[in-house]
Amino acid sequence: MKKLFFIFFIIANTFIVNAQIEVGDKIPSVTLKSSDNSDVNTSSFNGKYVLVDFWASWCGPCRLGNKKLVKLHNGVSADKIEIIGISIDTDANKWLRAIEKDKIKFTQLIDPKGFDANAAIFFGVEELPSKFLFNSEGILIAKNPSDEEIIKLITQ
Repeated sequence: MKKLFFIFFIIANTFIVNAQIEVGDKIPSVTLKSSDNSDVNTSSFNGKYVLVDFWASWCGPCRLGNKKLVKLHNGVSADKIEIIGISIDTDANKWLRAIEKDKIKFTQLIDPKGFDANAAIFFGVEELPSKFLFNSEGILIAKNPSDEEIIKLITQ
């Protein structure tokens, strides 16, 4: 029995490690509900950079990060980059109130299962906030880049 458990543990651990995307990987295709209740697929933004930001309304550093992302969104051409926020809030009302309070105008999606959310698992999110920058071909070029790094990468 111990041997069987050990084998299961190794297989499960291998799956979790492999679930994390790495620089050079393609953007995972995940369809989620947006703040206006439409279905949006994370891989549907072709031809421009895509910044995926995982956050939650209860996360203090995330809410501070939202202010920076709003400023970035207002300062960079929408033709150049698409910012997608993915909340792992389990309460959609708190998520919607945070979007309004933080004055977020860029795409907002929710996967309401906390850290067990499929999107968080596909992207390999282990902490909040977590950011992933994809190039115009949908290839991951940076994990958790700073605002300065984002601007430098998208203007090269």
